[in-house]
Amino acid sequence: MDKPEEKQAAGNEPNAVKATKTTTKKKRKKVRNRPKTWVISLWVVLSLLTIMLLGAGGVLYYVWSNLQPMPAGAVKQVAISRGMSANSVADTLEENGIIKNSFVFGYYLQLKDEGSRFQAGLYEMSPGMDNAAIIAKLNAGDTIAEETIRFTIPEGYTVLQIADKLAADGLINKEKFLDVAENGRSWANAESAQAIPDDDKLHKRLEGYLFPETYELKKDSTEEQIITRMLQETDRKLAALPEDWQDAMEASGRTLHEIMTIASLIEREVVVDEERALVSSVIYNRLAKPMRLQIDAAVQYALDEPKERLLTKDLEIDSPYNTYKNDGLPPGPIASPSLASIEAAIYPAQSDYLFYVTKKDGSQSHLFAKTYNEHLRNIDKSERGS
Repeated sequence: MDKPEEKQAAGNEPNAVKATKTTTKKKRKKVRNRPKTWVISLWVVLSLLTIMLLGAGGVLYYVWSNLQPMPAGAVKQVAISRGMSANSVADTLEENGIIKNSFVFGYYLQLKDEGSRFQAGLYEMSPGMDNAAIIAKLNAGDTIAEETIRFTIPEGYTVLQIADKLAADGLINKEKFLDVAENGRSWANAESAQAIPDDDKLHKRLEGYLFPETYELKKDSTEEQIITRMLQETDRKLAALPEDWQDAMEASGRTLHEIMTIASLIEREVVVDEERALVSSVIYNRLAKPMRLQIDAAVQYALDEPKERLLTKDLEIDSPYNTYKNDGLPPGPIASPSLASIEAAIYPAQSDYLFYVTKKDGSQSHLFAKTYNEHLRNIDKSERGS
């Protein structure tokens, strides 16, 4: 009985092996149907690349489309202010409809290394201009010519005369101009104006510091803007003096305010340019003695209404500007001096002259003297026209 069971077991053994092989084949067949790992990776990479390319293409198209000119339109006036950054300019252009997108245009300017040379001003631009044309216009400062005012202040004018002239020309309000000249603060940063002392004796604070010149300013400039511009011109003219002018001034022992005062006296006393340095030497020589200056022009200023000829009673006027009654220089300038007079005040001629008198022959030149007796003879010569 044992043997048949052994046979049956033995007979079943091949079937077991066969079943095992069948199962293995089935498993292998399932493995073959799965995608391989590298295929999946490739598909992922290609998908990502496609997405990236589509994204990059979208960005490029966005940039390209926003850098295209706007549809053509009417001409507009675009104001670019001084000190504007390139990005601010781009914002202004977009606000005025000249470009599509200031953000994109700003990066375009960076890429092209543009924007640092843009000039301030009022421009005429129109939608439809391409980027190159816009940049070229801003770099060239191709602005609209603004309406301007033009006026000339003669040499030797006082602040009051300047105010009268500008008011007569319809450019200012006289009272406001004089108030700004006396109490203004925005012009205090002018270098020359800082030389003005805080002195109650000054008749007009800015007297002598509003440079006599021909000016051109924007239409509707305010009184303060006009005064500031004239002070700036004084600074500019002082900078045009010989390089050693400040050393020469220091050597003279005079401050800039005193130099401007001497220059104003020269301006009102002298017509012939060649005599400016000589009259300057007389002023310095009398101050060194000391002798009173006895300059008629200073008395004229104290009167506020210049006379063709001073009377004896005029010389008695109670004023710090009366150089017949007071020692030294007056408190400040009596008029706006020319650059020639300022230079003469800094570089006086070397002389021993203490007196001068105007010739009565129409030449407007002077006779100079070292002594009082010589001066009296010159007065006689002048009266006789010799």
